[in-house]
Amino acid sequence: MLIAVAGALIISTSGPLVRLSDVAPATSALFRCAYAVPPIVLLAWLERRRLGPMPRKALVPAWAAGVTFALDLLFWHHAIEYVGAGLATVLGNLQVFIVAFAAWALFKERPSSRLMVGTPVVFAGVVLISGVFDSAAYGSDPTMGVLAGVATSVSYAAFLLLMKSGSGRGAGPLAHATVVATIVIALLSPVFGGADFVPEWPAHGWLLLLALGPQVVGWSLIAFSLPRQPAALTALLLLVQPLTTVALSALALGERPSPLQLAGCAVVVLGVLYGSRRPQPALAVAEQDAQVPKTSTV
Repeated sequence: MLIAVAGALIISTSGPLVRLSDVAPATSALFRCAYAVPPIVLLAWLERRRLGPMPRKALVPAWAAGVTFALDLLFWHHAIEYVGAGLATVLGNLQVFIVAFAAWALFKERPSSRLMVGTPVVFAGVVLISGVFDSAAYGSDPTMGVLAGVATSVSYAAFLLLMKSGSGRGAGPLAHATVVATIVIALLSPVFGGADFVPEWPAHGWLLLLALGPQVVGWSLIAFSLPRQPAALTALLLLVQPLTTVALSALALGERPSPLQLAGCAVVVLGVLYGSRRPQPALAVAEQDAQVPKTSTV
């Protein structure tokens, strides 16, 4: 659990670093992965020496995870452009609910009734962030930011689930996913506004820091922890990321979401925390008993 929290804290610097690089969304997404390939491949090689080759059956999920991660980054970096790093990160973490329901279907990890109650609450917060009812909403296009953020969450959820279904390793699957993501982003970049393949300094420096910090160190810690705990718990721990990013974006970038948007952030976070809490043992037993047909003893 502590490993996942550490990874989430490191990843929380992603949004501010993207904004500081001041390049097009497709450019930051591409170099975030491209610069990360050499160190991640090195980590994967060291892991291979220790554990042997990755099983062949783990390759396809890792490659598929690379495709979904590419979409995740492309959508999310556009969301940052539309609505700022802090709000975009909150929107990109709606995957908590998507992961929980998908894990129920795929891994038989049944979500609690709290999650059912929390779902409409969370999406009410999303509406507030979108600025539909707010003339003072922060961002160049908050509505487009919400749409890009929701698309990010769907892609992010698929990535987390595919990484969880892999070989139980960390560096190997992440290396495959990062290489595939780099290729897919380069191919899709014209559809997402185009990428500058030769950014100048200081953009290179911020992108290098983005790649080595959040992408290599942060995601290596998350990838290590994913197979070792329930998918919904990992997604919950990743809520550390949006909370920290909102604070960092306010301090380092001067982002000032409107009061309604901040209220939306609070609603989203509180709704997710409530929906993701596990029931107390007595309550869990009671819920299970309620689902077992009773037979008469008379």
